[in-house]
Amino acid sequence: MGGCAGSPRRLSDSEGEETDLAPRPRLQDSQGAHWKNAVGFWLLGLCNNFSYVVMLSAAHDILSHQRTPGNQSHVDPDPTPTSHNSSSRFDCNPVSTAAVLLADILPTLVIKLLAPLGLHLLPYSPRVLTSGICAAGSFLLVAFSHSVTISLCGVVLASISSGLGEVTFLSLTAFYPRAVISCWSSGTGGAGLLGALSYLGLTQAGLSPQHTLLSMLGIPALLLASYFLLLTSPGPQDPGGEADSDTSARQPLINNEASESKPGSGSPLSLQERWTVFKGLLHYIVPLVLVYFAEYFINQGLFELLFFRNTFLTHAEQYRWYQMLYQAGVFASRSSLRCCRIRHTWVLALLQCLNLAFLLVDVWLSYLPSIYLVFLIIMFEGLLGGAAYVNTFHNIALETSDEHREFAMATACISDTLGISLSGLLALPLHDFLCQLS
Repeated sequence: MGGCAGSPRRLSDSEGEETDLAPRPRLQDSQGAHWKNAVGFWLLGLCNNFSYVVMLSAAHDILSHQRTPGNQSHVDPDPTPTSHNSSSRFDCNPVSTAAVLLADILPTLVIKLLAPLGLHLLPYSPRVLTSGICAAGSFLLVAFSHSVTISLCGVVLASISSGLGEVTFLSLTAFYPRAVISCWSSGTGGAGLLGALSYLGLTQAGLSPQHTLLSMLGIPALLLASYFLLLTSPGPQDPGGEADSDTSARQPLINNEASESKPGSGSPLSLQERWTVFKGLLHYIVPLVLVYFAEYFINQGLFELLFFRNTFLTHAEQYRWYQMLYQAGVFASRSSLRCCRIRHTWVLALLQCLNLAFLLVDVWLSYLPSIYLVFLIIMFEGLLGGAAYVNTFHNIALETSDEHREFAMATACISDTLGISLSGLLALPLHDFLCQLS
């Protein structure tokens, strides 16, 4: 949870004038609430993105399996090149892994498009419960699937869970100290690393993909526990908090009905106000769209085609390592807000586009001599993507007013999803073109 646990300065400052009689216990209570919220948002970020990441890590396996009667595993743990297009130097699957990306992102895009229209005003608890149920359903459906179509339906459930959760929890940060944004971002980065690493490690250890997915069913339960049992209701120091809520700040959300009415309970913004806020966000939205377009074009359009035959790793193992190293870079940079803050995020977009161009030329010309060079580039790609995400939302939190912050967070979170969706749509025809050409 590096970088997300800041000092509870605003908590103690707001209470300093009225703690003459017993200042130390109240300060300790404030610090306890601060740490519960920091850990809570980190776990929410981790659990919310976990199923999404696992589905992308399993994309190559989902699309390359060869079903036999009575086989209970949804994929073969290590598909051989003979099950694909062995005449192609890319060892192509019949369908690009971008198909899994689209199933994993288009439902999220729909949810995020609805968020500025009023979805963020719905009660929080039902949204969180729906997110947890969809995440569990995704693991079960893909684990017991007997066809690619059913597996993709499971991926869609993971997308609904992730998209609904991101809109919900980013909006919720508007009612807590800004430090929780760093905690949330670090947690989402941790989901990438732990999700990709757990899938890679468990399958490498010999566990079937079915049992690997079933072993992850505890993650949705942890998400629900983090929200209902760990988070405290917004305190007086938080945007949207109330001055008389000192005791409620230490009560779990599920036990305090008032907390459900605070987030989103203010008067809705007019269309003119929403449009004004949206225009003010464009200088952050556009670079984040470009960053995610470039990195997911690499991840789901080029990873499968960056195939090295002169290594001990099979094609499936190479793909899993690419995903894990990318997520490691994302986790490191999303946890770095305390150490490094970047205001001009367009620089990150430019560097990410250069990454895309470099690797696209390598797919065409095959000039990189070693897979280890690709490993380094992919980790750098992850660093850029994670830095763009956490700095974008941190900058928005700093620059928006209290009454606009919840809407701004819900609106800006469409940026990464829009970029990912566009990359998936373009990666599909690129995959077909290169595989037919080679």
